[in-house]
Order: sequence, then structure tokens, then C-alpha cells
Amino acid sequence: MLSANIQAGSSTRGYHDYVARSWSHVLPAGNKRGALDTIAELAGQHDIVGLQEADPGSLRSGFTNQTHYLAERAGFAYWSHQPNRRMGGVASSANGLLSKLEPRTVEDHPLPGRVKGRGVLLASFGADDDALTIAIAHLSLGAQSRMSQLAFIAELLSDRAHAVLMGDFNCDPDRPEMQRLYAHTKLQPPSSCVPTFPSWRPRRAIDHMLVTPALSVATMQAMPAAQSDHLALSVELDVPEAALR
Repeated sequence: MLSANIQAGSSTRGYHDYVARSWSHVLPAGNKRGALDTIAELAGQHDIVGLQEADPGSLRSGFTNQTHYLAERAGFAYWSHQPNRRMGGVASSANGLLSKLEPRTVEDHPLPGRVKGRGVLLASFGADDDALTIAIAHLSLGAQSRMSQLAFIAELLSDRAHAVLMGDFNCDPDRPEMQRLYAHTKLQPPSSCVPTFPSWRPRRAIDHMLVTPALSVATMQAMPAAQSDHLALSVELDVPEAALR
């Protein structure tokens, strides 16, 4: 599995680029298509991919639905997306799912928060309570908003035995707001923290893939997602066959 904040295909190679290349976040310039092709190569090596900051089709992406583009380019039979933030029709952002396995259900849930525009995309693979459940989220920058968002996600995943929560959490896994998630679901804190931000000198572990004890993590590593300011998180996961029936 792979979780990647792709920054809508934009390039950020240092903090100075947030100012010097700020135009790339609102205009269809730069080699975004080339960045997407690089991300597609990485995504295609995985069975299930969760995307954050994928543009669903606004001016800055040349009106390209980036989740759909990556699905076609990387050979995924199934894809879904959840547009969340819209910035005046110039830029837009979405969570995305790419899968080589057919999900039985896909649910779109807006998340609470002081500023609207965050969501969690929930996909289930399997027909009963043992089904593998994948949740993809991009949480807020503010701790209070994250607290309410994680409480909401905890409610969704409280009874799931085979669950994965992946995405850009904008916080370390031992933050106080994360404790509610661990207390009210079977999701476990990661056994080791993999720094993913900033991509050019990763110091903070703010991108996570949390799993329940019934799922076994074989490997976890950070990998470049083209020139995004986040590294992608790649995980090899052992999933019981019963969870996919």
C-alpha cells in the first residue's frame, strides 16, 4: 500500500519554493504532467494507493482529474476521489483512492473543523465485519480541529478489526489528539516513526499508515513522490484472505 500527498503535481525543493514558486499552486504551469507520470510509476508498484492533495480538475491542473489520470497511467482498474477544498475555481484539492482490487463500498465523509474543506474517504473490501477497511484522510493544521476530526474517524472505525488509516495527519503520532483514536479503535501507534516532511530534509513524521493488530506490517519506507514537499509512505501489509472475501 502507498499513501502520498502529491501536492497537485507541484514541485517544492526547499522552503524558498513556497514563495518563489507559489504561482505553481494556482496556475497550470511547470511540469505537473511529468510529475504525475513519475508518481504513477511509484503507485503502479502497489495494490492500493491513498492520495492527498490530488487536484480533481481545476485551472492549476489544466482541468485534469489527477486521480483519474494516475489510475489510467498506472494501470489501476478502480479509482475514486473526494473533492474537498475549492479555491475560487482556480485550484481544488481531493483525497483519492487507486486500487487493483474492487472495493465493495466507497463512502465520502466530510470532516468537522473550524475551517471546512477536509474529508475522509472510506473503502471496504469484503462483505462482512471482517472486511478490510481503508480510510484516507488529510487532517487540519490546527490541533483543535484535528481533535474533532480524529474523534469522528474513531467513530467510523471503532468496530473494524481489519482497518488501515492512511494520510497526511499534519502531526506526529504521539500528539495528545491522537490518543482518542488509539483509545476508541483497534488502530495502533506505529512501531517506528518514518520522517516524511519536508521531503528535501525529512525531520517530521506527519504522514502515517496506522493498522489494527490483525494486520501485520512487513516493511515501511518513505519514498519520493516526484517533487512533492512530502515523501510518500510505502507499506507491505499482510492481509488475511477472509478480509477480502
